[in-house]
Amino acid sequence: MTPWRRHLGALALLAATILAIFWRDAADMAGIWWHSSTFTHCLLMVPMIGWLVSQRAALLRPLTPAFWWPALLWMAGAGLVWLVGEAAGVGLFRQLGLVLMLQGGVGATLGEKLVRGLLFPLGYALLLVPFGEELVPLLQTFTAHISVVLLHMSGIATEMQGVFVTTKAGFFEVAEECSGVNFLIAMLAYSVFAAHLCFKSWTRRIVFVAAALVTTIVANALRAYGTMVAADIWGIEAAGGIDHIFYGWIFFGLVILIVMLVALRWFDRPANDVAVDVSELGGTPRFAGAARAVLPAALAVPLFFAGWGLLVGGRSAPLPPTMTVETPPGWRDARVDAAAWAPRFDGADQRLLRQFANDGGQVVTVAIGGYERQAEGREVVAFGQGAIDHDSKWAWSAALPAVEDAKTERLLHPGPVLRDAATWYVVGGTVTGNPRRAKLAGLQARLLGGDPRALSLIVSSEERHGGRNAIEDFVSASGGVKAMADRALKSR
Repeated sequence: MTPWRRHLGALALLAATILAIFWRDAADMAGIWWHSSTFTHCLLMVPMIGWLVSQRAALLRPLTPAFWWPALLWMAGAGLVWLVGEAAGVGLFRQLGLVLMLQGGVGATLGEKLVRGLLFPLGYALLLVPFGEELVPLLQTFTAHISVVLLHMSGIATEMQGVFVTTKAGFFEVAEECSGVNFLIAMLAYSVFAAHLCFKSWTRRIVFVAAALVTTIVANALRAYGTMVAADIWGIEAAGGIDHIFYGWIFFGLVILIVMLVALRWFDRPANDVAVDVSELGGTPRFAGAARAVLPAALAVPLFFAGWGLLVGGRSAPLPPTMTVETPPGWRDARVDAAAWAPRFDGADQRLLRQFANDGGQVVTVAIGGYERQAEGREVVAFGQGAIDHDSKWAWSAALPAVEDAKTERLLHPGPVLRDAATWYVVGGTVTGNPRRAKLAGLQARLLGGDPRALSLIVSSEERHGGRNAIEDFVSASGGVKAMADRALKSR
């Protein structure tokens, strides 16, 4: 058997083992590519990466592959990233760990020289990991602000409430689909690929990618502005139809065309330039090892972390049979007619929703989602979880000053009805309104043996019933959020 066949066979065995062990994460990632419009470009990236490898295959064939010890550290680091994602319930980290481990497998079975020769395809594979949806609120707000500025400059009377814009033509929401995040992420993948093919200078590559991303963000804001102007001229229904056709079929292509035409004069990579300079990759492989030592060690790495993850993810602790919220002094149980609101607690083991009122006309709703343990699909911090159920008519409007360190925000319901909501997370004995701190507390509890239980505690109030002030008064009368959480966890 030739060295290439032996090493490619070892790579196939190692990659198959990794994918078999972490099949759930691979399936989740592929499912996101297939079902989410934000990441459908990843389906095209897979053959693109194959093409990049094929470009280099003939050039790299004269090199001698080797089993490479340092790649085991690469794989171990990837396993740690995966374990953090498993413990914290963060799919992004698990999927990133999977891709990094496959990259490390290439290094372990083919060696340093081949890794250097395949460096761009390997690095480009990181963009297969679905990420970036965290930018949606920021891009929504930016798009709304730019649209309002342009509308005012155009002489169109406009009012803005968070991501909602009102003109004489109607009421517009800069929804998640209109944030432009899907085109921004796709543009990142395209611009990195184009920068590699069209430029040799790293400065030009970086400037090209940055300019492409900025152009996409600005173009999306101009598109939203144009839709509102069209509604002012032809009516909101006609403008909506034009926007959907333009946005879905023409927008991204036009942005790419503009970016490439502007950048064309600065292309500095010849069309016949080789994909990789093999002369720089010669010499005796460093830190090479025998197959009988490196390959079993490489196979043991994913097994070790998968086993650790199984132990980490299995612990749970019972919640009280019934969670309660005590009625604080000066308040009473209430049932007030209001726009129906309920938070979203996917996978919660217990749920609680109660209303309270006081003689001052303030009304609050207290919601608690309790988890005996956190895992994928049952987390206190996750996209689409908490105060805003994305399947309801409620939408995020604006951030508010914090109430006792809570994540405090304003929600809007068609009508319009405004509601303020303060969210706290109780994880591993820590009470915080910061989603990142809650994730870290959950990670610490699950890895180091702390309390695996978690609560999402939300106090909300419609603006006409006191809003943020009512929330603040209720929490104060209850003795603080920590006292409320402790009573909920200890109630019987």
